[in-house]
Amino acid sequence: MSDPDRANAPTPTAQDAPTPMPGGSDAPERDTVHIGTMALTDCASIVMAHELGFDRKYGVTIVPHRESSWANVRDKLVHGSLDMAQALYGMVYGIHLGVGTSAVDMAVLMTLNRNGQGLSLARPLAEKGATDLASLCALMRREPRAYTFAQTFPTGTHAMWLNYWLASGGIDPLTEIRSIVVPPAQMVGYVRKGSIDGFSAGEPWNHVGIMEGVSVHAAASQDVWPDHPEKVLATRGDFARRYPNTARAVIMAVLEASRWIDANAGNRMRMAATIAGSAYVNVPVDVIRERILGRYQDGLGRQWQDTRPMRFFDDGQVNFPYLSDGMWFLTQFKRWGLLRAHPDYQATARAINQTALYRQAASQLGVSAPEGDMRTSRLIDGVVWDGTDPARYADGFAVQARPRHAPEPVTP
Repeated sequence: MSDPDRANAPTPTAQDAPTPMPGGSDAPERDTVHIGTMALTDCASIVMAHELGFDRKYGVTIVPHRESSWANVRDKLVHGSLDMAQALYGMVYGIHLGVGTSAVDMAVLMTLNRNGQGLSLARPLAEKGATDLASLCALMRREPRAYTFAQTFPTGTHAMWLNYWLASGGIDPLTEIRSIVVPPAQMVGYVRKGSIDGFSAGEPWNHVGIMEGVSVHAAASQDVWPDHPEKVLATRGDFARRYPNTARAVIMAVLEASRWIDANAGNRMRMAATIAGSAYVNVPVDVIRERILGRYQDGLGRQWQDTRPMRFFDDGQVNFPYLSDGMWFLTQFKRWGLLRAHPDYQATARAINQTALYRQAASQLGVSAPEGDMRTSRLIDGVVWDGTDPARYADGFAVQARPRHAPEPVTP
């Protein structure tokens, strides 16, 4: 089935997974859960759930597996080598709809974090005056050539932040730049070799580029969308349907770890020291610690305290899998030609985002969940997104794919 056909087809949903009957057992059906992670700061809640024993508290053992690329995460998750994964929000939706890959029913169990990604520019561009979006646009107009930017996965969050950021400045990311896929841990090396002019990726790699003197901070993802959703805890739809108690137990463990991380600066420091180890991110702890505490610098002498750094819990506001968050990525797929037709936005999000399962887990932990499944946000261009008219929203952008420019979906 093609991706546009898939987008409009009815899909089974793990929302219909049975909850335990009164008198039945809530015990997890599986005692071990293999979860894929990437060498990124936002693997932290999964890692800390394992390291602090929150997983065993709820009857499961999380086994983290560090992967080298998002394509590896996708393939191992789809084929069952991994039970769950730290995943790019948009990647999950792309797999579900068969964008650039075979379609597989997917489930988002919870949001892992908000904010804390970055858009970096190579130092040679900064030396020519390009240090933010406006000055980058001016340089590209003044010195036209083939500019190359990297992101981490075609349907992933970093591709969408890069596209939205550039488009808000009037740059068409489909026709005015070359966009390539590079695993996050390789971004700095690509900049150092002169292979790319900038990149969109998660931390700590933007900060690594600054510390090594090869790139500068141009924007944070929270500048594009304040309090945006970022990584999610994902699994296949059939896993969530077959093992609902296991899924709920893992949500509870990761949610408790998220609450622990955000409880105080001391916990965040301990988290940074843990994930900096060779088993997880494999970088000096200072690289992680600064931005997790909101201490930003641009590599050009300016330092500041960011008011919206990466957050894992924030009194429970981070973790609910809002339908409108998932629907936003669908609007961007349509905007950039990854879908040729409008999908059924809300039905697709309801099939993927496990709001009922999350509410059960949150309730058992005493974590509040919102009454509704939608939220309202204002992005960098001033446009408000609230999920009420996604087709009109997707079609309303001045910069978007035109029929002759719509790319064919590709598998990285």
